[in-house]
Amino acid sequence: MKRLNLWAAALLLMLCTSMAHAELTIEITQGSDQAIPIAIVPMEGGDALPEKVSRIIANDLERSGRFDPLSRESLISNPSSSDDVYYQDWQQLGSDYLVVGKVEKQNGQYRIQYELLNVNGEDRMLGEVVTSSSEELRDSAHYISNQIFEKITGIRGAFSTSIAYVRANGVADNIKYTLNIADADGHNNQVILSSDEPILSPAWSPDGQKLAYVSFETGRSAIYVQNIATGQRVRLTSFEGINGAPAWSPDGRKLAMSLSKDGQPEIYVMDVASRDIKRLTHSEAIDTEPEWAPSGRSLIFTSDRSGNPQIYRYNLSNDQPQRITFTGSYNSRGRFSPDGDTIFMVTRDEQGFHIARQNLETDRMTILTDSNWDESPSVAPNGTMVIFATQEGTRGVLGLVSADGSASFRLPSPDGDVRSPAWSPFLD
Repeated sequence: MKRLNLWAAALLLMLCTSMAHAELTIEITQGSDQAIPIAIVPMEGGDALPEKVSRIIANDLERSGRFDPLSRESLISNPSSSDDVYYQDWQQLGSDYLVVGKVEKQNGQYRIQYELLNVNGEDRMLGEVVTSSSEELRDSAHYISNQIFEKITGIRGAFSTSIAYVRANGVADNIKYTLNIADADGHNNQVILSSDEPILSPAWSPDGQKLAYVSFETGRSAIYVQNIATGQRVRLTSFEGINGAPAWSPDGRKLAMSLSKDGQPEIYVMDVASRDIKRLTHSEAIDTEPEWAPSGRSLIFTSDRSGNPQIYRYNLSNDQPQRITFTGSYNSRGRFSPDGDTIFMVTRDEQGFHIARQNLETDRMTILTDSNWDESPSVAPNGTMVIFATQEGTRGVLGLVSADGSASFRLPSPDGDVRSPAWSPFLD
């Protein structure tokens, strides 16, 4: 039991000590050398708008790690349509792509007309008119970013998705915990739960309508599921010992979790409708942090059955766990890429804890971050970015890193610490 207590305490400390009500602000810490130069011409003209559509689009594309928007100061003209574009000027500026358009107010609504142009090919790749209310301008800008991103890369954009995370404000015995959701760029923060006790491990349902999480509000850990729109929630488990690490199955019908009700923490699966529970693992080790494969036919989880935390795969067809990480002495919190070919995880080396990825076919591991206290990775639904928790001085902040490690960002909170990020699925 001593080993259990030490590791459980360490996990709780990592997840709880630094967590936090203001919007997150994204800061670039490393740009990609392979980022595609693109020019986003201001669309707003002289009108005062609730949101700067072109600036949101530029920020979205830059935050993807795939694009390098030209600064506004470097733009040589402000065309509002492709008819006004002199391609040679933009070629000399070094821009591969150009986004032009205009935003006009009509009958209380905003009409956003935009075009995506291939500068070197001198052709129009995309054009559309989007109608938006003032409250929906930011959402409309994210939609346009998605269309541009997919047209150029062939990958669906994830700018209209959301993140969930935990904040903590206060010190010592006077800490207030909140479970928050926000747009993927950190804006439009909403608090969906407040507590004087720790909140851990938020996990989105596949339809994006519910969050499962761990709360200590009753004095011990319990797993809850909460409807985001209505706030209605139910407590699914409150067994003696650990109730932790909920993870939804791809069809949304089951939750995998770690429970210690029978002794050591083991992996269980609950049918959400019937509340029937099936125990999967049977070992003398600590088994925790389950994650479903996108196919739903297997799970991965963290176990120290080899002496140190490593990631194992449990095949549901034969009920056999198999170790899948062998690089280094510590690998935990595995999370699948959407295609199931890669897992992202926390790995430890002599410098500390980092986010890494491992190709499941070649078993090659690549460390993605150079910060030293990283935890809780969560993968964007298009597989291009990973959000995680880390330390910045004494504060807990969120980090973003591209799936190839070429670009990274920080999302510090202006008040309090943040932890336990979870990226939503596509919400439409």
